[in-house]
Amino acid sequence: MDFKQDLITTIHQYGVTEDSLEKLNIGLKKRATAILIPCLFEEFKRPALIKTRDVLRNLRGLNELVIALSAQSAEEVKEAKAFFSSMPFPVHIQWTNGPSVIEVLKTQERNGLDLIATPGKGWAVWQGIGVATRNSEVVALFDADIRTFSLSYPARMLQPLLDPSHGISYVKAFYSRLSLESNALQGRATRLFVGPLLTSLEHIFGQGPFLRYLQAFRYPLAGEFAFTRDLGMNLRIPCDWGLEIGLLSEVYRNVRLSRIAQVDLGIFDHKHKEVGQNPKEGLQRMSTEILSNVLRGLMEHQAETLTNSQISTLEVLYKRVGQDRVKQFGLDSAVNNIPYDRHEEELSVQKFSKILKPSIVNFLKSPETQQLPCWARVLSCESNLQNDLAESGLSYK
Repeated sequence: MDFKQDLITTIHQYGVTEDSLEKLNIGLKKRATAILIPCLFEEFKRPALIKTRDVLRNLRGLNELVIALSAQSAEEVKEAKAFFSSMPFPVHIQWTNGPSVIEVLKTQERNGLDLIATPGKGWAVWQGIGVATRNSEVVALFDADIRTFSLSYPARMLQPLLDPSHGISYVKAFYSRLSLESNALQGRATRLFVGPLLTSLEHIFGQGPFLRYLQAFRYPLAGEFAFTRDLGMNLRIPCDWGLEIGLLSEVYRNVRLSRIAQVDLGIFDHKHKEVGQNPKEGLQRMSTEILSNVLRGLMEHQAETLTNSQISTLEVLYKRVGQDRVKQFGLDSAVNNIPYDRHEEELSVQKFSKILKPSIVNFLKSPETQQLPCWARVLSCESNLQNDLAESGLSYK
């Protein structure tokens, strides 16, 4: 393990001591904490969520577990409630697309607020933040499909925030994405798209403050993060596959860099997406939306945008850097004796390179995107909406 520190404080996993459940439980009793899991009902039929539940059951002093659930019927929501019935702390099942929730959110049209977003993780996260921050000072978010979930995940994510003396407001996870079955490298969107993209943009624009910030994160697309209530209340939430990059842009806007940390969670595996056969599928579609969020962040934080000639330069640079990364990951895999399909990785870089120009052109025609307003903004219009939303999310009872 290296000792490197950079712009963002890095919490390494040295492997000298085990993460302490007792220490975590003591911390949870000192600062009101919620765990938020955005979830599709289908995850209740898979072993990953069972593993997560069984690990979380060991926590004592957790203020609340919030499940931001997308379900098709009240019966599915009741099944979810029964699934978590043995937990030693309160569990709030928020039916994010329930009829009563839709009704409550539509009432805000009178205030000029559009809160009915495209169903997905972003909308679930926005609702979950609203529910969780009613009574908790700290919130940690984990996805529902983590196959390697262990005590170290909440312990390491939360400890920097449970002691206010550290001065941390936001914690982002990073990890080694390895397949449980083969040990092969995963995380292609990060390794083969975002990494080479940011390096290429740095060649074009130089080491601007926002680009340097994004590059300081070892896994910018990690879906696991934790934050304080005051930060969570001021985050606008993107509603597309650029959620993670978009949130990093929001954190940059709201928090001093000295109050941000990233933490090593070790080995990590969850569901994988295919690259897809066209730009509207799989990781290609995801990367298109990630690219838009990166470019929007450059506009907001560096007042920079790509010209036509720079778009062509980016295409050439990205492909070269991507091919160099393929060679590097190939050597890394060979020395670690793990499988690596160089040809498939090269094909992925080719597919990603082809989405750059059309995606950028489309973005420049319409750089605005749908973002759910931060909760501080919403509450300035309707001070009781958090409670109304939480109550409507329980209407399956």
